[in-house]
Amino acid sequence: MNLCDIRTVKNIMEAFGLRFRKEFGQNFLTNPMIVSDIADSASDTAADSILEIGPGIGTLTRELCARYSRVLALEIDRGLIPALSYTLDEFDNVTVVNEDVMKADLPALLTPYFEAGSVSVCANLPYYITTPILMKLLESELPFRYITIMIQSEVADRLTAKAGSGAYGAITAMLNYYGTAERLFTVSAGNFIPPPSVSSAVVRIKLHEQKPYQPKDPEIFRRTVKAAFEQRRKTLPNALSAGFPALSKEQCVAVVSKAGHRPDIRGERLDVAQFVALSDLIAELL
Repeated sequence: MNLCDIRTVKNIMEAFGLRFRKEFGQNFLTNPMIVSDIADSASDTAADSILEIGPGIGTLTRELCARYSRVLALEIDRGLIPALSYTLDEFDNVTVVNEDVMKADLPALLTPYFEAGSVSVCANLPYYITTPILMKLLESELPFRYITIMIQSEVADRLTAKAGSGAYGAITAMLNYYGTAERLFTVSAGNFIPPPSVSSAVVRIKLHEQKPYQPKDPEIFRRTVKAAFEQRRKTLPNALSAGFPALSKEQCVAVVSKAGHRPDIRGERLDVAQFVALSDLIAELL
């Protein structure tokens, strides 16, 4: 079954009474080489189980099933479930669950998969909800090996940006706390049906087995990063003052200075190690 063939896709959708649903960010890949490359990138071992988010009609799912031990696919669109039963019928190592990943109890769903071995994530994420999904995966603290995602190219730039660059933001710093992101390749709009309005890119995140930086208070660390970028045009002391109302402006200037930074520095200049060190000093004041 060639789910990269546009005619085949349209026939399946017609047979199951389906339509492309913009509210779910449904853009299906039609380039078999790209599908194969994404599946190959999902992990470096066939023994892995794969959590796929948003399988659509199963184009990437089929390639994942052919490469890895087990696949758990979460699909929010109830209408696609019968179609997935048809397109994945030949595989006995896949489970499809009709659930919204943002509402799913991932630890409960994935317990048997982690008991069987390591788990990685592979997904073609809707552009409008990329960051919330990624943060849910990271903040779940589940020991994923890799998270391989196809996302809007502009978001890929942010995920892989260096501290001090214009694309560097809160999501970059938080991601670097959990792992290391690598941009693999770009995917132009013409490789989808229907074609999206922007280009996409595939990013692979290798999760740290042991985080190299351990803040005294992880919640204060998150608040520090969030405060630094919520008003990124402000100096870091002013941004921290807005994000931590319990601290005076004088205390914020002092804590930034104690961390070794000039009082006119902006948050975008700090890497994850510096944010952890700064948050530890803030935690001592609260």
